[in-house]
Amino acid sequence: MGISLNGAARSTNSSLGWFPRRPFYGVAGLRGPGRISIAKQKCYDHRMAESAWAPSLATAAIRTTAPRHGALVRVTHWIAALAFFALLLSGIEILISHPRFYWGEAGNALTPPLFKLQIPASRVTVPTGYGYVLPDQNGWSRSLHFQSAWTIVFTGLLYVISGLVNGHFRKNLWPDSAGSVGAALAGHLRFQRPSTAEAWSYNALQRLAYFTVIFVVSPLMIWTGLAMSPAVASALPFTVTAFGGQQSARTIHFFGTVILVLFLFVHVLMICLAGFKTRMRAMITGRLQKENY
Repeated sequence: MGISLNGAARSTNSSLGWFPRRPFYGVAGLRGPGRISIAKQKCYDHRMAESAWAPSLATAAIRTTAPRHGALVRVTHWIAALAFFALLLSGIEILISHPRFYWGEAGNALTPPLFKLQIPASRVTVPTGYGYVLPDQNGWSRSLHFQSAWTIVFTGLLYVISGLVNGHFRKNLWPDSAGSVGAALAGHLRFQRPSTAEAWSYNALQRLAYFTVIFVVSPLMIWTGLAMSPAVASALPFTVTAFGGQQSARTIHFFGTVILVLFLFVHVLMICLAGFKTRMRAMITGRLQKENY
């Protein structure tokens, strides 16, 4: 014998008023029309929870990933990074062979230096004030320096051509107004954590720094590096005379290296402050995590 409670449910709903008009599915164990439907009851409870009893579920953040860096930017970035470290390592070894700097065309151990680094040398003929010399690694370091330099030149050319064609420099690296640069600089000097928006667009100071490194410092490093080559100096003398001599080019090359090392230090520091794993993942996979509400 079946027992139906649907009529009672309708009258109860009408009398209470604020309850939605839904059939009462009965009590477990009853047969017939009043038999409970557990699946329907759970679905009804879930809808009630979403609409009235748990409003926080409707505003919960959904994390997704979106494109950030293109494939060409990522590939050239990592090739340039490896080549730069090779240049830095081999450049230090070359510097140790003669840690004295001059201005003009000529410079040697008998010439008064413009300035010198207080480090031991790898050649006994260079006066440093130390009673010993370091192992001479000038051979392999010059070969590695030459190979790494041309690697970064061709990689940089590919990056620049691509950036000019697809508008990457105009959209992402062209510096903003001086006021925005000053505000960004003040935040960096206070070591403020970069905002979430900066993960998707460079701030004014970043734009100025990247633009200067790519279009000013890097071409200057390539030019001064070529000016120190005897073969290039013979074929293209103006590359040397523009700086006043090979020793002048070498000195400028050294200060350019210092600028790039400082840039690298700040670059890595800001990545760590902004979230090392997130930013590294973006430069490796090309995608960045974002939250949608």
